[in-house]
Amino acid sequence: MCTTSAECDVDAAYVLIGFIFLMGGGEGLVQGAVRISSRLQIPPLLVGFTVVAVGTSLPELAVALEAVKQNSPEIAVGGVIGSNVANVMLVLGTAAVLGVCSDPDQGIKRDSVAVMVATLVLLAIVLIGELSRMVGFGMVIALGGYYWYAYIDATRTGEEVEVGHSWLPDRLDLAIPSCIAGGWMIWIGAELLVKGATGIAESYGISEAVIGLSMVALGTSLPELAVTLVAGLRGQGGVAIGNVLGSNVINILGILGLTAIIGGGLGISGSFAERDVWVVLATSGAIAGMLLGEREIGKGIGSTMIFGYLSYIIILYL
Repeated sequence: MCTTSAECDVDAAYVLIGFIFLMGGGEGLVQGAVRISSRLQIPPLLVGFTVVAVGTSLPELAVALEAVKQNSPEIAVGGVIGSNVANVMLVLGTAAVLGVCSDPDQGIKRDSVAVMVATLVLLAIVLIGELSRMVGFGMVIALGGYYWYAYIDATRTGEEVEVGHSWLPDRLDLAIPSCIAGGWMIWIGAELLVKGATGIAESYGISEAVIGLSMVALGTSLPELAVTLVAGLRGQGGVAIGNVLGSNVINILGILGLTAIIGGGLGISGSFAERDVWVVLATSGAIAGMLLGEREIGKGIGSTMIFGYLSYIIILYL
C-alpha cells in the first residue's frame, strides 16, 4: 500500500511497465513460435489454432496465476470476466465501427455456440462461488476437445485461419531466443502488473475485483484489440470476430481452468454474482445470438457497444 505520492507513482509505473512487458513478451513469443512452426512445415491452419491462439492468451494466464500467488484471487477472476466484456463490447465494437463485422468466417456459428456454452459454465462457477481443481481439469479437457473438433471441422470445410505475417527474420537462431525472451517478459510483466494493481487498489480504497474488471482486463485485452485493428485495415472481418470469440472461450475454460489446477482450487467472490457475470452473459449472449441469426453487426451497433463499455467502466468506479 502506498502512503505517499511517490509510492503511488511507483505503483502506477509498475502497472505501465507490466503492460509493456506483457504486450512485448506476447508478441515476441507468438512471432518466434510462428517462425519455428514455419521451419518445421506445420500447416498454417494448425498454427492458427494452437500457437497463435495460446500465445495471445498467455498474458491473461500469467496475470491470473500471479494474482493467485499473491493471494489476490479477485484480480484473477475479475481479469477474466472483465476481459470477456472488453473483448465483446470494446474490441468487437471497434471492429464493427471499422466495418469489418459484415463478413464472418465459416466457423462463426460453431464458435458462437462455444462462447455461450463457456459463458454458462462461468455463470455456474460464479453462482457456486468456488472452482475446484477437479472442475478445472474438466474445463481444460473440454477446451482441448473443442480445439480438436474445431480443427477437424475447419479442415473438412476448407476454412482458413489467418496466422499473420511475422516481422521476425526467418532464422531459428532468432526465433528460439525470441520465444524464450517473450515468455520471460510475460511472467515478469504479470508480476509487475499485479503488484502495481493491488497497490493502487489498497491506496485508493478500490476493491481488487474492480481493478481486475477494469484496469487488468483492459490491459490484457490490448492484444485482441491490436489484432482487430490490423484485421480491420486488411479487411479481414472473419479474423476480427473469430479472434474475439476464441479468446473468450480460452479465457473461461483455459485460463480459469489452469489457474484452478495450479492453485489447488479457486475461491470466487460473491460480488461477481451481483452484476458482472450477468453483464458477461448478456453481452456474449446478444452477440452470439446475432451471429447465429446471421444478423449484421453494423457501425451503429458497434458505436453503441463501445459507449456501453465506457458506461460499464464508469459504473464500476462509481
